[in-house]
Amino acid sequence: MAIDPICKMQVDEKTAKYKSVYLGKTYYFCAPGCKKEFDSNPKKYSH
Repeated sequence: MAIDPICKMQVDEKTAKYKSVYLGKTYYFCAPGCKKEFDSNPKKYSH
């Protein structure tokens, strides 16, 4: 399971509908709002 970097929910990588790649790493999201927030400032959430 991956952790949504915005809301910290667990997300199953196999079934996640929302994901982004930043600096070669894939981030998974529970909802489009979390993906949008990440995409607006990925540097802030990719530690």
